[in-house]
Amino acid sequence: MRNTPKNTLRPLLADWQWQQRAACRGMSSSTFFSPPGERGRARRLREERARAVCGRCEVVDICAATALRHGETYGVWGGLSDDERRQLGTDMESSSDRTDTHDVASR
Repeated sequence: MRNTPKNTLRPLLADWQWQQRAACRGMSSSTFFSPPGERGRARRLREERARAVCGRCEVVDICAATALRHGETYGVWGGLSDDERRQLGTDMESSSDRTDTHDVASR
């Protein structure tokens, strides 16, 4: 089957359709993404507001998984800040490394 734009877009659309049901749909992105130089208390408060929206969202798990899968490095996705996702990614890589080492050692 030839790869036409229609065939290529279908999987992309399916991967992002969950956003239609997201609690943040139509909200300002400034709640979820920090302005340049935002730190400390201002950042914590903004992230708390974002997490409150995520806390009542029916697709929060899909959102977080999508951000992790696509390597999103900015903003709050699925209730997780960029720092939390980075830490989760590091933890998952470490766990994967230990598993690989164990598998090799047991052969």
